[in-house]
Amino acid sequence: MEQRPEARVATQIQVRVWGMDADGRPFFQNAQASNISSEGALISGIGHPLKAGDIVGVQHGEKKARFKVIWVIDGGVARRIEAGVQILPNQINPWHNLATSEKAIIAPSKNKRRFVRHKVLFPLEIGFEDARRTHMQTNATDIGGRGCYVETLLPLQIGTKVTVKFWMDSEKVQTGGVVRASDGGVGMGIEFTALDNQVQERLQKYLDKMDEGLIGRDAAKGAANSES
Repeated sequence: MEQRPEARVATQIQVRVWGMDADGRPFFQNAQASNISSEGALISGIGHPLKAGDIVGVQHGEKKARFKVIWVIDGGVARRIEAGVQILPNQINPWHNLATSEKAIIAPSKNKRRFVRHKVLFPLEIGFEDARRTHMQTNATDIGGRGCYVETLLPLQIGTKVTVKFWMDSEKVQTGGVVRASDGGVGMGIEFTALDNQVQERLQKYLDKMDEGLIGRDAAKGAANSES
């Protein structure tokens, strides 16, 4: 990607984003823009799939402009998407005054680690604070160090607190979680709320090996079954 040491503003502003997502569905939602410049920004909190090359509209205050999506990263919690966008030619930047203010700085290069999500069938058990409720034996279809997505026709309500249990080889892991996204007839996104950094790192490495075929995709399932 072209390196541009352009002036950027270390702030976060509320914006509205709209367009057609990667599945061809129109969307219109609130999001956050940060690391802004006269050429583009980092847009986070997007709840719809996007891909590089997509064109989206962005509004800040009363000003609107069209941008091209340059890169996309799954932010790791409940399918929230981060996208780097670049303004199209002949468009007026909606945050022009901020981007050219005296507070503009050269954004430092950061190597911020993000947990890559893996699309694998990963067995887990979902429990509840109310012990009388039946636990759910299910599979995550999308999982990373900070959360997972579970496909189900009857997803739990947003904000529901749960416990999540799963296995990494012979190690049993239990963490608290909260439902952050609920898509009726499709599934739900769960954020892990009690995994410390070391466990997150181990889980990420374990998933990396699963994706690379170094661990059998049914290994976690076999470990879970060995408990019963």
